[in-house]
Amino acid sequence: MFHKKGNNFHGRSQDLVSAVEYREVVRSALTYELGGAGRAAKATIKWTGVSERTAKNWIAGSYGPSGEHLIGLMKHSDSVMDVVLELAGRHETLAMQRVEIVRRELREVLKVLDLICAADDASSET
Repeated sequence: MFHKKGNNFHGRSQDLVSAVEYREVVRSALTYELGGAGRAAKATIKWTGVSERTAKNWIAGSYGPSGEHLIGLMKHSDSVMDVVLELAGRHETLAMQRVEIVRRELREVLKVLDLICAADDASSET
């Protein structure tokens, strides 16, 4: 007679992302932002400190980065950050991030316009 030791396997959560989907979105984000495999591999190595083989595996979609490497990629790649937030169902975070980028760009444009207007005013007074 065997004792039951609690080896129950819990059902998969509906909210989990499949490994294939994870690898594919990271692959597509890296190639979208960095271009071809050679260039993407070099940047990925620089950002994360992984080996060339590991970087190429991520870019090929054979494997996906682990947590600490994913964070390194997210620090440097807006595309990777976007797809990770999308996979996590954090659409509002992504939207707010984009709004903040637009606000920052608008402030810069307004500064330039103010300088142009000030220059025009100064030239018309003389």
